[in-house]
Amino acid sequence: MPVRLTILGSGSSGNCAYVETDEARVLIDAGFSLRQIRQRLASIGRTPENLTGILVTHEHSDHVQSLPALNTKLHIPVYCNRPTKEAVEYQSKTQLDCRLFCTGASFELGDITVDTFSIPHDAQEPVGFLLRTSSGNIGFLTDLGHTTRLVLERIRPAHALVLEANHDIKLLQDCPRRPWSLKQRILGRHGHLSNEAAADTTEQIMSADLRHLYLGHLSRECNRPELAHRVVNERLQKIGATHVRIEVTSQALPCQTLSL
Repeated sequence: MPVRLTILGSGSSGNCAYVETDEARVLIDAGFSLRQIRQRLASIGRTPENLTGILVTHEHSDHVQSLPALNTKLHIPVYCNRPTKEAVEYQSKTQLDCRLFCTGASFELGDITVDTFSIPHDAQEPVGFLLRTSSGNIGFLTDLGHTTRLVLERIRPAHALVLEANHDIKLLQDCPRRPWSLKQRILGRHGHLSNEAAADTTEQIMSADLRHLYLGHLSRECNRPELAHRVVNERLQKIGATHVRIEVTSQALPCQTLSL
């Protein structure tokens, strides 16, 4: 069976993806309500009750909104590091049943090998993931202010990559509804990647193996799907990486399921 990836939704208000193999059915983050996750899984013929586990990148609400309910009501195991566990428990006033990992370690989840690595973001101990399977590797870089050498090295083996393209710098700078302090946070080295930074990252990790690129975590106010796509696509065309298919994720609807 191929590994299957479905981005259930990605944006500033919620992030969640689903990966399925022969032996594992995994969510990466749970940033929507339990009802929304149930509905989005149902659209691909799946249910939360059959999940093997949930991988958590960090504790911000747009990544963990329904995590306590999935864990305590449906008894779905949570995989995260200790600082993330403690932060989610503090926020939700709920004790979680977690399988803890040390950031930088790898572990097995069914027939998936999960590589974890540190990313620069303003959370307790945020991580990126590379999910290795016999059919292909899937990387997740959804919230980070810049790409370190470590990030580039760890994510380079991906055949499919979910990469943050949060904002257009000019749209963010000109946004009247965002205070300057928030703009500084987003633009900082522990904030979020711009479209240009996403293009830079893609160029630096480019290989013949990378075939599918999902641009995620787009800001509603400070980005446009067509703008993010154009910036990254122009860079790929410039370096001759015409073998990569780019898809911009949506906050509102799941992407079409990808089989590797």
